[in-house]
Amino acid sequence: MKVVGRVFEPQTDSSEVADHHIGHRLRELRQLAGLTQAQVAERLQIGQSSVTRMEGRRDLRISTLRDYLGAMGASLRINAHFHNAADMINSLREADYRFEQIDENQFLLPIVGEDRLPPHRDVVFSIKPKYSRKITTGEKTIELRRRFPMSVPVGTTALIYETSPTRALAGIAEIGEVHRREPQDIWKNFGEQACITRKDFDAYFAGVDRAYAIELKHGRRLPRALELSELRERFSFEPPQSFLYATPKLREALLYEFSQVPY
Repeated sequence: MKVVGRVFEPQTDSSEVADHHIGHRLRELRQLAGLTQAQVAERLQIGQSSVTRMEGRRDLRISTLRDYLGAMGASLRINAHFHNAADMINSLREADYRFEQIDENQFLLPIVGEDRLPPHRDVVFSIKPKYSRKITTGEKTIELRRRFPMSVPVGTTALIYETSPTRALAGIAEIGEVHRREPQDIWKNFGEQACITRKDFDAYFAGVDRAYAIELKHGRRLPRALELSELRERFSFEPPQSFLYATPKLREALLYEFSQVPY
């Protein structure tokens, strides 16, 4: 994949560092590596004048920066540095994302580099049978949660585990948009699609200032429900209180056994 974004070097008001733009930093790194412009140009298979121009620029394409650093034997890593982001840290933990935590409110999240974010995984919801059946008939198109990762991509598969008395993986759907808003706003916009009474809604979201509305599409029953005893024996599965991520083994089994169920 070709990366074509731009990188900008923040400037300060200090005259002593006014010239320390991105090109200047690259020149410093090249000199520290003991390389000449001609050597870098040869490795990049470009003219030396092109290297001179790179080292004089105040902004560069990410792909250019990556190639320049690669010519010096370095790899590029770009991080997003978040401040006061305790809620997002919790979401990243739930989503099983790799990140470097600095303290309880700061972390580094890799954006470009070798530290790839893991691919998204199917989500297993624990849902009462009366609501599960409404999802699979298309009557209920919104699932409500007190917490849910905003990072779950549109199109993620939602596996529906029906709680007691069914106690089985019984349905499947596709996740659409995930909405995080104040509870009253969620009720106003999604209460009807969630198929829940106002009394139950208020009781569920009591004491929280954010609610999550998860769009569910194409709900349908599995051809054969997988009972909890089978799930435990084959996949070491334990029902989540709210949701969890399906293991690759569980997903592979569903694809094999229920190949007629589209994903």
